[in-house]
Amino acid sequence: MKDLILLLRPHQWVKNGFVFLPLFFSGQILNIDYLLATVVAFFSFSFVASSIYCFNDIWDVEADRKHAKKRFRPIASGRVSKRAGYGLMIAMVVLSIVLAGCYFRGDVLYRVLGILLFYYVMNIAYCIKLKNFVLVDVFIIAVGFVLRVLLGGVVTGIWVSHWIVLMTFLLALFLAFAKRRDDVVVYEETGVLLRKKVNRYNLEFMNQVITILATIIMVCYIMYTVSEEVVSRMGSPYLYVTSVFVLAGLIRYLQLTIVDVKSGSPTRVLMHDRFIQLCIVAWILSFLIIIYF
Repeated sequence: MKDLILLLRPHQWVKNGFVFLPLFFSGQILNIDYLLATVVAFFSFSFVASSIYCFNDIWDVEADRKHAKKRFRPIASGRVSKRAGYGLMIAMVVLSIVLAGCYFRGDVLYRVLGILLFYYVMNIAYCIKLKNFVLVDVFIIAVGFVLRVLLGGVVTGIWVSHWIVLMTFLLALFLAFAKRRDDVVVYEETGVLLRKKVNRYNLEFMNQVITILATIIMVCYIMYTVSEEVVSRMGSPYLYVTSVFVLAGLIRYLQLTIVDVKSGSPTRVLMHDRFIQLCIVAWILSFLIIIYF
C-alpha cells in the first residue's frame, strides 16, 4: 500500500493549489459554496495528475532504473508491477470523473471534464514525446498551471483576470527552467543526460532565462497591485505592500537555484525551505488583511 501511495506522488498535489487562486484573489474565500466547489476541483485534478504520474513511471521505467535516484521509484525498483501501475492509473481517472460528476452539473461539468481531458492528453503526449523537445517541455508545464487556475474559475463562476493568467504562466516557466538548470549542472559536471536534449542548454543560458523571468514576474506583479482595475475591485490602494514578500521569495529561489543548486524539485523546496515558507505565509496574511479586513 505504501508503494502504491508513493506511485501517486501525493506530495506533488501541493501544485494543484493553484485552483484556489481565483477564489483567493476574488475576495470570496469565505464563500462556503465556492470553497467546496474548489476543493472538489482540487481533488479531481489531483487524481488526474496522479494517473499521469503512474503512466510516466511505467513509460520511463527503463530510464529510471539507470538513474541514481529514480531507480528507487516503486515501478523502477520492481516493488510495484506495470500491471498494477496501469490499474491504478485507470482507477485515478475513473475516481476523478466520478467525483466531478457527483458534484458538478450541466455546462460546468462539461467545462471541468474538458479541462481535465485537455490536461490529461497534453501530459500523456508530454510523457511519450513532447518532453524531449527543447523549450516545448517547459512551456507545456506552464500551460498546465494555467489550466489549474482556469479550472478554479470555471467551478466557481469567478472571472479569471489576465493578470492571474500571466503571473501563473510566468511563475510556472520560472520554476520549470530553474528545475531544468539542475539537470544542466549534472550534465556539465558528470556528462550524464538526465533528460534528452539537456545538452541543448547551458548554465549561462539558463541563468539569463530565469533572471529575465524573475524580473518580468516582479514587474507584472507590481503592475497588478497598482492597476486601477484591481485597486477598484479589491477596494484598497495598499496591495503594493505585498510585493515585498514576492520579491523576497523570488530572490531566495534564485539563491537556491544559482548558489546552492537545490531547485531540482520546486515542491521539495517549498516543503523544506523555511525562508520561502515565511514569505508565502506573510504574503497570504498580508493579502488577507488588505482584502478582507
